[in-house]
Amino acid sequence: MSWMRWLALVALGLEVALGQARATEAKRPNVLFIAIDDLNDWVSCLGGHPQVSTPNIDRLAKRGVLFTNAHCQAPICNPSRVSLLTGVRPSTSGVYDLNQPLRSAPALKGAVTLPANFKAGGYHVLGRGKIYHGKPYADEWHDFEVRPDARNKQFRVRPISRLPKIRVRDFGPIDLPEEQFGDVINAQWAAESLQRDFGKPFFMAVGIRLPHVPLYAPQKYFDRHPVKGVTLPRIRPDDLADLPPAGIEITRYMDKTPLNHESILKTKSWHEAVAAYLACTEFVDRCVGLMLDSLDKSAHANNTIVVLWSDHGWHLGEKQLWAKRSLWEESTRVPLILAGPGLAKGQCSRSVQLLDLYPTLAELCHLAKSPQTLEGHSLLPLLRQPSAAWAHPAITTFHRNDHTVRSERWRYIRYANGDEELYDHASDADEWHNLAKRLEYRPVIADLKSHLPKVNAPNAPSR
Repeated sequence: MSWMRWLALVALGLEVALGQARATEAKRPNVLFIAIDDLNDWVSCLGGHPQVSTPNIDRLAKRGVLFTNAHCQAPICNPSRVSLLTGVRPSTSGVYDLNQPLRSAPALKGAVTLPANFKAGGYHVLGRGKIYHGKPYADEWHDFEVRPDARNKQFRVRPISRLPKIRVRDFGPIDLPEEQFGDVINAQWAAESLQRDFGKPFFMAVGIRLPHVPLYAPQKYFDRHPVKGVTLPRIRPDDLADLPPAGIEITRYMDKTPLNHESILKTKSWHEAVAAYLACTEFVDRCVGLMLDSLDKSAHANNTIVVLWSDHGWHLGEKQLWAKRSLWEESTRVPLILAGPGLAKGQCSRSVQLLDLYPTLAELCHLAKSPQTLEGHSLLPLLRQPSAAWAHPAITTFHRNDHTVRSERWRYIRYANGDEELYDHASDADEWHNLAKRLEYRPVIADLKSHLPKVNAPNAPSR
């Protein structure tokens, strides 16, 4: 064989290999990763509140799989997000609270986060808004917009509510143009970025801060919910009577702040607070719509997986509690939707958890195996067939050795001191009746208890 022919064959081989690589690359889906802060199940497709209207989140749900029984790993921002982004449980990492940085946790030394894995896998990785609880790690991204958030302007308004005047717990309409709200700025940035050609698949993370307090939104969103007509959550005055001491003790954090049930009742602010949460949720839906509209008009429309999730739920008076920081349904249940090419359409009632997102996206996007053990389970079987068998309950952790196990039917709570709660969601969706002391349910408790984490790491270092 002549050297020229040899060179020609080598060139042909390289061209074929390059062509195959390009074809493989073209098949890898993009990911639009939408993180929403403090959004509970008050979206219309989940039926969490009868007066909420979220048409954009609803249309996303119709395009893919809506998980109706999805739960967070921790009912507080930082540990929830660290767990999702590393695929590691709070009980394994020791990250249980707000001021424990991911990279300070000994158990996470050498861990590769989800965005870092996408970057290593050849994706263009970009983001904006609240993804981590705090600033992102710059080395994990090609492009992350870190600018003063327009919410700073929102914090400078005079307090509106009748609660003791601490702005961070405030709620009401403010006179700020919609386009100056941080969430709209971030959504618009995403909408513009979706029109770009990155020359490779992209992972785009967009963090939406509302409905995190302060619950500020433009007046028009409040106009949809006149205070006198607002439906309050269903509660029982004696709901706390059957709770163990630990269940009450660890959930009373908000009693030390202006946003607590006693202050809400004393100032007759319950209707206003619920109206504010509904208004802010619908404002968030508007931001989601900006991104979906842009995606639909882009060249990426048919090759992008959209993931929408919230880091934890939010109480609005249920169990006389406000905000999060509990192991009950209102704190743990979150919206979770995945939609995109090759995924089924429909609702899935299996109990899943945010921990499952890392292995799911790694499988869908052909990412490298992470050095840390991923403790969730790929949702791909449910994304192909939402009614498929599923043997994994959702585990939520709040503080060291305080856990809840949520199956399709049951919620079991086990506190560090041994106190227990058990709720049957087949007959008690509000979790009003604690069955833990009834002997006939000991087999149920024994089964659920077997899923509790075997490791309860000590607290990771704080800032």
